[in-house]
Amino acid sequence: MTSLVCGERTVDLNRPQVMGILNVTPDSFSDGGRFISRDRALKRALAMVAEGADILDIGGESTRPGAPEVEEQQELDRVIPVIESIAAELPVPISIDTSKAVVMREAVAAGAGLINDVMALQGRGALATAAALNVPVCLMHMQGSPRTMQQRPQYRDVVNDVKLFLTERIRACSNAGISRERLLLDPGFGFGKTLDHNLVLLQQLAQFESFELPLLVGISRKSMIGAVLDDAPVDQRLNGGLACAVMAVERGAAIIRTHDIKPTADVIRMTHAVIAAS
Repeated sequence: MTSLVCGERTVDLNRPQVMGILNVTPDSFSDGGRFISRDRALKRALAMVAEGADILDIGGESTRPGAPEVEEQQELDRVIPVIESIAAELPVPISIDTSKAVVMREAVAAGAGLINDVMALQGRGALATAAALNVPVCLMHMQGSPRTMQQRPQYRDVVNDVKLFLTERIRACSNAGISRERLLLDPGFGFGKTLDHNLVLLQQLAQFESFELPLLVGISRKSMIGAVLDDAPVDQRLNGGLACAVMAVERGAAIIRTHDIKPTADVIRMTHAVIAAS
């Protein structure tokens, strides 16, 4: 797959893409509360694109471990005005980070062209809604829910178990009328995984190329980096995150989801130049 059609905008998959994270929430683990107003979110979106973001991922509900659930209307109130503003100002594809069918529908109507669902369309009405909206969908693996996922995650074989889950969700999408050309996959780093699970997933990420679908990887500032780097706090995980981004691209990742746009764009560009050299 060389491109991904996201409504009126297209993602070029001939080179690795940078997906910038824009959380319009008060409680996200890294940047909660910083961009919750419409004006601040738009200003941040403009800066992200200037720094090299190819896609903007807008989220109105934190999925950090233990995060409380957000009501539909509250999530809509957070994300829809921001999506409308960004769609009017910027030519980049917009992704909506949600598991709620009504938020998917309203976000696409407001200008989003990609659904990024940590529940892989398992929520009430999500599968049918995504099929009807006719936009690409990222299916992510998570063991449990954000409220419970880090309590005691266990796998027989983490890579194989994640692949089996994604295989089942691809089949469910196909049965619902969602073509493979509209699917992306995310192994779900940090979502119901121990440090060892995350490290093995990254080490063996190339195994997911067997799906022949674009891989999205989001490791930016996550606790697995802090755990390896002597309990480094969130604001000191950049170097570890860049190392993970390079390894992910080397192992076939098509999209890197990140808070740190400019440095990530630079290392991805350099990594791709080496991989593509002949």
